[in-house]
Amino acid sequence: MRTLGLIGGLSWQSSIEYYRILNELTAGKLGKHHSCPCILYSLDLEPVLRHQQRDEWPALTDMLVEAAGRLQRAGAGLVLICANTMHKTADAVEAKSGVPLLHIVDATAAALGEAGVSRVGLLGTLYTMEQDFYRERLQNKFAVETLTPAPEDRRFIHDVIHQELDYGILNPDSRHRFLAIIDRLAGRGAGGVILGCTEIPLLLRDAEAAIPLFDTTRIHAQAGVSWVLGA
Repeated sequence: MRTLGLIGGLSWQSSIEYYRILNELTAGKLGKHHSCPCILYSLDLEPVLRHQQRDEWPALTDMLVEAAGRLQRAGAGLVLICANTMHKTADAVEAKSGVPLLHIVDATAAALGEAGVSRVGLLGTLYTMEQDFYRERLQNKFAVETLTPAPEDRRFIHDVIHQELDYGILNPDSRHRFLAIIDRLAGRGAGGVILGCTEIPLLLRDAEAAIPLFDTTRIHAQAGVSWVLGA
């Protein structure tokens, strides 16, 4: 098996999920006591959030270039950035570091294609929902149209991510409002919803939604396991 690199800590709550899913899927494929060969480099989230708030994306790019290089030197042949928002820097990180990255949008688009969904809702941080890097990649590379929630709902989602989910707080009231937002996206014609923040699946695990939910944490990890196993 090949060795996978993970840039995590963005937040560590979802990094735990990546590790769990990677190993469960590997064991499911190979049986017995098999697990996923992987190396985790976990960043400190607080300065990452400060750079995001100040629109200092070049500094974030440099941070991830260093992390990717460390993982490669430790033996990783492919790197996953374990966060959706930080994929704003992904192309620059790959170009500057020379380390191959498995892009979360590309993995998610493949899952959308398999499900036959070409118009999709997008939930995530304000950066992911409102900036172009995520939506344009879906549209330009995969012809997937993206719908985002109303402005007040976008702010609510962002705040729940950073004030609750980053701390492991799973609030039933927040879950109910997320489901109501998903219902509204379905009413606007979305054939599914991308959970475009790797913490959101923690809140919506086992929730029943009006349309299919695309869990980017699991989708990204599944693509990573496929690479590890040479599938």
